[in-house]
Amino acid sequence: MRGTYEAYDRRKDPTPGLVTNEGWRTMRVGLFVTCLVDLMRPRIGFAALQLLEAAGCAVVVPSTQTCCGQPGYNSGERQSAIALARKVAREFAECDYVVVPSGSCAGMIRAHYPELLKDVPEAERDALRALAARTYELTDFLTTVVHFVPRSKTSIKTITYHDSCSGLRELGVKQQPRALLAQVEGAQLREMSECEQCCGFGGAFALKFGEISSHIAERKCENIAASGADAVVLGDLGCMLNIEGRLRRRGDQKTQVLHVAEVLTGKTAG
Repeated sequence: MRGTYEAYDRRKDPTPGLVTNEGWRTMRVGLFVTCLVDLMRPRIGFAALQLLEAAGCAVVVPSTQTCCGQPGYNSGERQSAIALARKVAREFAECDYVVVPSGSCAGMIRAHYPELLKDVPEAERDALRALAARTYELTDFLTTVVHFVPRSKTSIKTITYHDSCSGLRELGVKQQPRALLAQVEGAQLREMSECEQCCGFGGAFALKFGEISSHIAERKCENIAASGADAVVLGDLGCMLNIEGRLRRRGDQKTQVLHVAEVLTGKTAG
């Protein structure tokens, strides 16, 4: 995916802020793709890119980007997390905003990078603070910063929404994706029971506490099934992989599991 996005590498156009023929400055937005999206479902990244461009942003996707540092941070590897935070700050230094199609990675940058400041030389602290302040989860950015109204339709009749833990609790992402989905022609939202409850993934939690994770995922899938929705939609690929895996193991081959960006752009096939 990074190779495909090479044309958007900021090094090819290092001038902060783009100027259109009309003379006004276009918002320069850095898309932080995330590891899971890059490796597991790149079409989410392309959908996010399409949405940002439709909103009038000049999108920059640094080809050198890798991880936000969350796995190391959650495992106590503070120094590796700091090294990656510095790297992210350098890569997106010239962007007006950084947008992430993942509540957990956006939460790491916005909520947890500031916690690393005491271990960072004073000269670097302002850069990390500024990066955290201008980083947004995708639906939050589209609704609160650029006030974007999607123009899309879907063949999916009913959807239910799962609130991922990091996006909800660290960033306050709740109504933003629902407001966007309400604009999609043809889709009806059916709220599931316990929509705010964890799906059981939690990154390393699913590895360390497999039986507990499986029980939580099973309960989430029961609530999805009870909603009667044709698709469960969410904003974090880690949750998507966990929920979809559990649904398929339960024998449910019909319920689609989709990222909100896929629905907003109509990229729901396959």
